Amino acid sequence: MAPHEQHISDWSTWANTVVLVEGDSDTAAVHALAQRQGRDLRAERVHVLSAKGVTNFARLLSEIGSAHPDIVIVGLYDEAEERVVARGLQRAGDEPATTRDDIEARGFFVCTADLEDELIRALGGEAVERTLATEGELASFRRFQQMPQQRDRDHARQLRRFLGTRSMRKIRYGRVLVEALDLHRVPSPLARVLDLARPSPRKPANG
Repeated sequence: MAPHEQHISDWSTWANTVVLVEGDSDTAAVHALAQRQGRDLRAERVHVLSAKGVTNFARLLSEIGSAHPDIVIVGLYDEAEERVVARGLQRAGDEPATTRDDIEARGFFVCTADLEDELIRALGGEAVERTLATEGELASFRRFQQMPQQRDRDHARQLRRFLGTRSMRKIRYGRVLVEALDLHRVPSPLARVLDLARPSPRKPANG
């Protein structure tokens, strides 16, 4: 059995749309927003799939597209990984993926610089700090800010680095920051990919 085949078979029997994201924190954020919107993704036959790293995008696009060409694939990616995502989409389908507009036309949306950065900007630094306080981590963040390598960074970059220092922290705040959002200020890529991931007949994003 090829890598990922068993993993894919776990949900391919019921899903008709896949939201492909880079990591588990992105998965947590997508699920949190869907919940806040009153959506049941499983009932809508939408599966959120973490690629466990952008280097796996191309393989997953190819495997899903080959085994289940009827499944629609949409997704999110970090700005620095745009060329990797473009190459993966190009190899997996017949439609072009050479520009950001091409990539968006295939249902994939860029996060600047990543989804955590998008959420921090949408909330604002003070609101993120209030969330840290609620989670009992504001004192840890204050100590983090005093580290020599952090002192010259701006507040938003400090927050982003702090959230990324532990994998479980990053996953937790993928959910927590979305829960703190004003729903009128949801970052555009997150809002757009979930809006696209709705049960409706359309040509698969992987061609």
